[in-house]
Amino acid sequence: MKKGHIIGIGIIAIAIVIIMTSIGDASSYETFNTALEMKQDGNDKAIHVVGQLKKNPSGEVEGLQVRDDKTSFTFILVDNDGTEQEVFYNEPVPADFTRSESVVVIGSYKNDEIFIADKILMKCPSKYQETEVQAAGM
Repeated sequence: MKKGHIIGIGIIAIAIVIIMTSIGDASSYETFNTALEMKQDGNDKAIHVVGQLKKNPSGEVEGLQVRDDKTSFTFILVDNDGTEQEVFYNEPVPADFTRSESVVVIGSYKNDEIFIADKILMKCPSKYQETEVQAAGM
């Protein structure tokens, strides 16, 4: 074999190893119950939990508590199974947080009572929502 072929095969092999290890780190969406079971089994791996902010009937967010120095906050997230969980995030409240349609928290339980989020991803309402347009003179 030529030296170029050997180098090419080596590069392909390295790429395959990198892809396989990154697939192992990929996380699917879990529930708070699954996250708590993982904690109780001794697994502190960060997982993704998707849900909506808890809101009252008038649409206002309930359970949002911001520290006086605004460096961290807690909120209540309702996952896809309907489980309500208090979540702590050690960063300021993101812009438009209370307007988000859904929230993904990435983190884990540090104790059995509160979920600690390392990162928050939000799906905010689209400014491109379809609206009815009426033509002038009709």
